[in-house]
Amino acid sequence: MPIQYYIYLSLALFCIGIAGVLTRRNAIIIFMSVELMLNAVNLLLVAFSKMHHAVATAVDKVNNVGTDGQIFVFFVMVVAAAEVSVGLAIIVMMYRNAHSVDVNFLNRLKN
Repeated sequence: MPIQYYIYLSLALFCIGIAGVLTRRNAIIIFMSVELMLNAVNLLLVAFSKMHHAVATAVDKVNNVGTDGQIFVFFVMVVAAAEVSVGLAIIVMMYRNAHSVDVNFLNRLKN
């Protein structure tokens, strides 16, 4: 499959994520939009890694070139998992204290 398809899909997912972050007020929806943007970047990293590996394999059959992007995606997923645990804990505590997950309500909590 051509790399352009992966780029277009990743761009569409990233734009949907940005639209969700900028237009929604619900903290859970914003959180899911950030995760969607991370997955769009991961998709693009894996696609470029696959393309780079295919080019390097055509030149030399025995190499490990092109796996760096996939290893980086693994670390991004680990950080995203940690983000999910901390983010959901913050959202749960916000709901317990304010009985709402509306991010505009957080501005009123400053005073």
